[in-house]
Amino acid sequence: MRVVVIGATGNVGTSILRALVAEPVVTSVLGVARRVPRADGTSTVGPPHDAVEWARADLADDATVAQRLDVALAGADVVIQLVWAIQPAHKPDVLHHVNVDGTRAVVDAVVRHRVPHLLFMSASGVYSPGPADGHAVGEDWPAGGVPGSPYALGKAEVERMLDEVVGAEPWLTVTRMRPAIMLQREAGAEIGRYFLGPVGRLGLKIAAGPLGRAVGGLVRGWQSDTPPTPTDPSLFPLVPFPRGVRLQVLHPDDTASAVRAAVVGRHPGAFNLAPDGALTGQDLADLLADGRLVELPLGLVRRGLAIASKARLVPIDVGWLDMAAANIVMDSSRARDVLHWQPTRSQGEVLLEVLGGVLDGAHADTPPLAK
Repeated sequence: MRVVVIGATGNVGTSILRALVAEPVVTSVLGVARRVPRADGTSTVGPPHDAVEWARADLADDATVAQRLDVALAGADVVIQLVWAIQPAHKPDVLHHVNVDGTRAVVDAVVRHRVPHLLFMSASGVYSPGPADGHAVGEDWPAGGVPGSPYALGKAEVERMLDEVVGAEPWLTVTRMRPAIMLQREAGAEIGRYFLGPVGRLGLKIAAGPLGRAVGGLVRGWQSDTPPTPTDPSLFPLVPFPRGVRLQVLHPDDTASAVRAAVVGRHPGAFNLAPDGALTGQDLADLLADGRLVELPLGLVRRGLAIASKARLVPIDVGWLDMAAANIVMDSSRARDVLHWQPTRSQGEVLLEVLGGVLDGAHADTPPLAK
């Protein structure tokens, strides 16, 4: 089986390569990226990037993308489409061209070459806002995206495109993975760059350093008649968090194991990928700050983020907060039943790993994951 992975050098692509090169059924893997690990198209970096072939293609380059995809997809049995830009957030037209139009170019190439299986990496954000009672939703929940989130609306637009393709090309197997937020240590530098920016990274480091521990001591002193201990094992002095927001997080290696199962078994349809339950603000505070939570009104956080985004103090837009606040908690029963899948790492383990990576500036050898 020959598998082509488009967007193979990023956070998720690296994990998927690890899974595919370890799968005996997969006989060859071609990684496609705008910036391949080496300019000549070869890879001398470490595993898993050294175990695959490489080809260059820029999904935003209308003049070359069709030709480059035609070369890359020749003889493919499966195409995995991972490319999804999130920056520059202040240029939504650019993002739409890369993400939606670029995916259309991939789909068109798959159809031209009659590649029998296409797997698209969607996201939890593809869903419309969740139910009022907060119960977990399955793959049949409306997939209209979250209003105000270009990321979510783009994913929903692509999934509508895939609906049309499935109807027009019944020979094509289309798989849609809808994972929770995917985080790992190797992506620490990338996450800090794309989501926090220089100001946010500096603030995080200060909070986890001596000044943050001093603030934590003051907070404990105000909250208790007992003098605070001189050492604090928690990572942060406190956790400020928007009231009512819940999160589900997943390690990309766990996403990759589901992708591997879907590729080998050629399983069609949508699959939620998430752990059971979701993390509340108090869960985060218990994990990171010895239970010290400061709940913030969602509207206040949104206004603050809007101002910071407009001033370019943070690289993300308010759509990311809107998506987090959409009250989507996914039920992954279908993935467990059909793919025999379950996550191997707890949400707490994933969060601690990625926070350590952000604070340390952890990176990998591929261009997207470099410092």
